[in-house]
Amino acid sequence: MPTVYERVKDIVVDKLGVEEGDISEGSSFVDDLGADSLDLVELIMAFEEAFSTDDQPVEISDDDAGNINTIKDAVDYLKGKGASDA
Repeated sequence: MPTVYERVKDIVVDKLGVEEGDISEGSSFVDDLGADSLDLVELIMAFEEAFSTDDQPVEISDDDAGNINTIKDAVDYLKGKGASDA
């Protein structure tokens, strides 16, 4: 099973259409990967869907979403919500 980082990276590649090689942990969604506000909303929704389970749904509040600016921010947040590397 892929790590949380790999799963986040796959979602970003899919949603933003960027090359996997262009993504690092420190990549900013806006500054480095060219995301706009709609892209950010779609990313947050995709993270919620991908990391929710029947036992543990993941819901990212608007306040929390505003603090998720980089790949590392997303990985750390999701791990804090119970996502783990398999």
